[in-house]
Amino acid sequence: MSLIEVVPYKDSTASKKAQVAQMFDNISPKYDFLNHLLSLGIDYYWRWRAIRMLRKHKPKFILDVATGTADFAIEACKLKPQKIIGIDISEGMLNYGRQKINRLKLNHLIELQQADSEKLPFEQNIFDAVIVSFGVRNFENLEQGLANIYRVLKPKGVVLILEFSKPKYFPFKQLYQFYFNRILPFIGKIISKDASAYSYLPESVKVFPDGQDFINILVKTGFKDNQCIPLTFGISSIYKGTKPS
Repeated sequence: MSLIEVVPYKDSTASKKAQVAQMFDNISPKYDFLNHLLSLGIDYYWRWRAIRMLRKHKPKFILDVATGTADFAIEACKLKPQKIIGIDISEGMLNYGRQKINRLKLNHLIELQQADSEKLPFEQNIFDAVIVSFGVRNFENLEQGLANIYRVLKPKGVVLILEFSKPKYFPFKQLYQFYFNRILPFIGKIISKDASAYSYLPESVKVFPDGQDFINILVKTGFKDNQCIPLTFGISSIYKGTKPS
């Protein structure tokens, strides 16, 4: 399927990837605060729920793609893995993630590095699980990013993706759209000082192929046993797939 490209800065000629990196560098000082504020704290539950789905797989080597400030990687420590590597294109976000990891004394477990989600600098078949939290929506080439995730996963390895989706039923659909399109960008602009970043968020969610459309892309990429679990009236969804043996 053909995906509509949405970028943060409409007057920029830079690629989506470069603009996303710039956007996250710009908002990194306020990112965690706004994340928890604008989701009313529900994002904590979403990450907890997603990571619980990996418990039975007992992954030892985990890659967190588009790790940002490392919240998902930190939550994944509950799985008692041997190592978690988090990658992101925004050095600003990674700096805040490293500070958080230092405070929590998790340096022995989590390593953060700047890298491109669509050109993962790892050999094939090495990770037991690859996790992504609110990151695939920002890929410049979604299928290429998912193909790279597939490549670095071991056979029988699991991909777990947490991403925004679109509520479909009245009246929550209408309330959500009003909040997401009017209230959220206004608050985000005031606090982050970057108006484009929190206008880009609802725009990128609107064009993202959620639900069955995203499952179809996972199937096309090669993943099997794919699942989609909607959360909180469909505001976000957990996607889980497996690389065949």
